[in-house]
Amino acid sequence: MPPKLVDSPPDHAEPDVGAAAFPVPDTIGVLVTDAARMLRRRFDARARRIGVSRAQWQVLIALARAQGINQAALAERLEVETITVGRMVDRLADAGLVERRADPADRRAWQLFLTPHANNMLADLAPVAAELRAEMLVGFDAAEQAMLHALLVKLRANLGREA
Repeated sequence: MPPKLVDSPPDHAEPDVGAAAFPVPDTIGVLVTDAARMLRRRFDARARRIGVSRAQWQVLIALARAQGINQAALAERLEVETITVGRMVDRLADAGLVERRADPADRRAWQLFLTPHANNMLADLAPVAAELRAEMLVGFDAAEQAMLHALLVKLRANLGREA
């Protein structure tokens, strides 16, 4: 029989449904995760009005940051399987948003590039992102915004280091 990790309440005791089984404080990690999830959800809803799914805008933005990346590196960047990225790229290529070009350094690999149509779509998403950013930062003065930005850049750099 496995060891008990938590004492069970007596059979006659009613569970306290209002109490958390495990209290989770609002740590920096929890707050960053919650904020990122909420931001993605809001951006998603607005991007859909333009006709772009979450998977599509994430691929397009990743490619905008790294034109010429191959599918394996893109999959790693997006933290999905290579086959998943392959399917997404197939759909984006069929829609005229992404083009594959032979990699001059590796005959088996393809480099990925945005098309002018994709650049136009990203231009349509820019005001959506700016509007959402403004909503997100309501109540922050310019100095607080700059400090938040600097702290998040530092946080990302710390997490980007190999452990």
